[in-house]
Amino acid sequence: MSAVLPVLATRLSAAAAAACGSSYADVDPELRSATKPQFGHYQSNLALRLGNALSQPPRDVAARLVAAVQLDDLCEPPTIAGPGFINLTLLPSALAKAVNEPQTFASNGQRVVVDYSQPNVAKQMHVGHLRSTVIGDALCNVLNHVGYQVLRQNHVGDWGTQYGMMIEQLLEEGLTAESLDLVGLQQLYERSRKHFDADSSFADLSRGRVVLLQSGDPATRAIWRHMVDVSLDDFEQVYALLGSALTRSDVVGESAYNDDLPRVVAELEQQRMLTESEGAMCAFMPGFVGRDGSPLPVIVRKSDGGFGYSATDLAAVRHRVGTLHADRIVYVVDHRQALHFDQIFTLARTAGWLPTTVPAEHVSFGTVLGPNGKPFKTRAGGTVKLVDLLDSAVARADALLAGRDGVDRAATARAVGIGAVKYADLSSDRGNDYVFDLDRMVAMTGNTGPYLQYAHARLTRLLSKAGTTGGEVTELQEPAEQRLALLLTGFAATVTQVAETLQPHKLCTYLYELASALSVFYEQCPVLSSVGATRASRIALCTATRQVLQDGLGLLGIQAPDAM
Repeated sequence: MSAVLPVLATRLSAAAAAACGSSYADVDPELRSATKPQFGHYQSNLALRLGNALSQPPRDVAARLVAAVQLDDLCEPPTIAGPGFINLTLLPSALAKAVNEPQTFASNGQRVVVDYSQPNVAKQMHVGHLRSTVIGDALCNVLNHVGYQVLRQNHVGDWGTQYGMMIEQLLEEGLTAESLDLVGLQQLYERSRKHFDADSSFADLSRGRVVLLQSGDPATRAIWRHMVDVSLDDFEQVYALLGSALTRSDVVGESAYNDDLPRVVAELEQQRMLTESEGAMCAFMPGFVGRDGSPLPVIVRKSDGGFGYSATDLAAVRHRVGTLHADRIVYVVDHRQALHFDQIFTLARTAGWLPTTVPAEHVSFGTVLGPNGKPFKTRAGGTVKLVDLLDSAVARADALLAGRDGVDRAATARAVGIGAVKYADLSSDRGNDYVFDLDRMVAMTGNTGPYLQYAHARLTRLLSKAGTTGGEVTELQEPAEQRLALLLTGFAATVTQVAETLQPHKLCTYLYELASALSVFYEQCPVLSSVGATRASRIALCTATRQVLQDGLGLLGIQAPDAM
């Protein structure tokens, strides 16, 4: 809603300049939500920091700031607490105005490339792809909302040694590529992997096949192309079930950079950045060493003449900066790749392909765990297929909806089940592992997706009974409605914070706090039974809350059903 917090911050910064000197005009007052109701709505420790810098008592500095700040149109008279905290309480009229004037974001003129999902061709998507896809979608939505032009890039694994193995195995067995669906391709991969590991001559043939693939051999390329097409068809079905915005047009696989790989090596050689090591061309950069202290290489070209994924990632950086004109690059990849991306970004900057003006950020995330606290596996110890996991969530949600009237059960079960999985993933700090627990995920209470969806549905039902929506908030006399209005004013700031930090759990936390405040509002502030201006104002407050819940869930990639 209206950006009341930035206005407060600007006024306090101006007061700092007036009270302590112009050099403090740009100081950040670091406004935070008050920890207790008696401290008002916001607190600032600005006086403590200025007092330390000026070697003056913080309470004296706070008194000067309070005398200088111009907040009569927004706040009750500021108060000073403890060693010098400044407490601010917004006027009900200011809160109402902030709710009534939604903040919009204009284009910031910047383009961000977001690389996420990244499944491998010839393999079914599994639970390991869930986090990258869900987090990536949410971040794309948020970045687009705050004004970026977002370019989604699905960097699928469709290149390298495994395709040489599979093609050799297929030819040895006398099979045709057209006879295999994705399950058949995955089984072919498993057979070829065992063959590759057990037979050195087959391994040599496979490596040679990779070189043929990379050099454009027509027969090899035809088989590979079928593998890719079959895989992409299956990926599209999984994305549709998940409700992901990714489409085939967003797929830019490793193969897309093949023609640029020789140029990557040539330019690095021209800059004397490569060293031959056991026949491979490697970059050794200062600061990157193993546990034994030996230098860690970035292998750009392998000893057999093929190119590794480091070369592909370097080519991708060049393409995203030079061709896509990215102002910011975001990689949503699990935490195990932290060292790899650190090396790639460092090498790309050293080579001049990644300017210092273009931030490249690795959005790392933890592992999905089973109830035993170990990586989520099937009972047989295999990898859990993503489509099976999503189907189970939808089935669990469907069972909860049994007997409910006025609900499109199939559509709602899908929205609730998929939303529950997404919210559980997004609501925890992405750097942490989390346990996949369907019972907890689909619960209608607590910090869950269904709890937020139900809050939205309940508001929809209330507004339908009211027979009207919209209007303006004019009265905020009760603490519960003031609390709800205050939270509404923080939506834009929360979304901006997520766009800056790439931490979607902060939006989840905000929405849960909003829904919790709504529950208290229901208990303490009757809506339908109130009358006159109070009723109209509370209906407007409910309308605004419903919109923020819908928008917030939408940014997370979660549907907001009108009935549950």
